[in-house]
Amino acid sequence: MSVSSNSSNSIRAAARPTAIMSKFRALLPLAGRTFAQQALKVPPMMAASRSRFIGAPTGACVNTLWYRSKMTFAKTHEWLRAESDGHAVLGISDFAQGALGEVVYCDLPSEGATLKAKETICTLESVKAVGEVYAPADCEVVEVNGALNDEPSLVNSSPLEDGWIVKVKVTGEAADMMDEAAYAKHVQEEGGGES
Repeated sequence: MSVSSNSSNSIRAAARPTAIMSKFRALLPLAGRTFAQQALKVPPMMAASRSRFIGAPTGACVNTLWYRSKMTFAKTHEWLRAESDGHAVLGISDFAQGALGEVVYCDLPSEGATLKAKETICTLESVKAVGEVYAPADCEVVEVNGALNDEPSLVNSSPLEDGWIVKVKVTGEAADMMDEAAYAKHVQEEGGGES
């Protein structure tokens, strides 16, 4: 009887690792995916998620589609993205960086600087022009993207993500901001092709 008992215990013990492994294998398709990709059932390559986000104001693994849905654009080609901490991140659009050309220097503002709407927040120097970035609303600079000091070309290579310029605390109303579809139409009307 004890032999029979030992053999049934060893059968149960041998079955445990197999059950654990089958549960682990069920989770493998989710490895390397962001929460948003899992919730939307979007494959990682299709969602353009980034595992590395240089100077990210809020986190490491970012879903580009989610970020773009939270952006608003100004007629002067700046974008503003509200963050969960009450601040907003500011950058320039892909259209603006294309028109400006290869950025070689970013004259960033000081943290704590206060600006009025439509005031120049920073200057971007490229090989062919100098562009000014305007504050879309009254704001205070909370953080600057220090990565732009070493690699200003991030404004060109990743204008909607790694190439963000400043993080601000908006103190006034950001009037005349558009969603991405309205901005794309504005760029078309301006004669700039697709954004």
